[in-house]
Amino acid sequence: MATELRCRCGQLRGEVDLARAHARATCYCRDCQAFARFLGQPVVLDASGGTDIVAAAPDAVRITAGAGHLAAMSMSPKGLLRWYAACCRTPLANTPRDPKVYYAGVVTACLAPGAVDATLGPRDRIVVNTGSATAPVQKASLRFLLGGLRIFGPVALARLRGRRSGAPFFDEAGRPARDPEVITRERRAELQRGDPG
Repeated sequence: MATELRCRCGQLRGEVDLARAHARATCYCRDCQAFARFLGQPVVLDASGGTDIVAAAPDAVRITAGAGHLAAMSMSPKGLLRWYAACCRTPLANTPRDPKVYYAGVVTACLAPGAVDATLGPRDRIVVNTGSATAPVQKASLRFLLGGLRIFGPVALARLRGRRSGAPFFDEAGRPARDPEVITRERRAELQRGDPG
């Protein structure tokens, strides 16, 4: 069941097979908040500073137009790769740097409105890193545990089978499809404090 992936200006387009999604999560970590500020897209964050993400197999994501606008950044030399559309700075996904870790966290802001709710449900979400939330967030320990199993089970199984991430995020040699911009420690701290710069 593919749903449209699209940047805000429409130059980068594609699709995500939500049938290959493992879980839906809202992440309140300071780096996800900093990423939204880096992009100048604080509207991506919910009222408590969370980013809505669909955990999926990386090859469930396809770019069908505007691949030249794909860009990446990272908060540190070893941090996650955070993918976005350079044309309008729409967040797309987060991936580990190691293509052997078969995971992509697709930011729902780039997906067709309502598609994620219709497929995965609006309420069955895992909440993570709530200590960095900017307002109170209700925790659900059992949902977190079950969601973690739904995410890390397929990742571990893919590793055992020797699967690795490929297009659109990595090339055949396992290198990132784009060289990421790695920001300085000082810039990361500014963004975490709320300075969009």
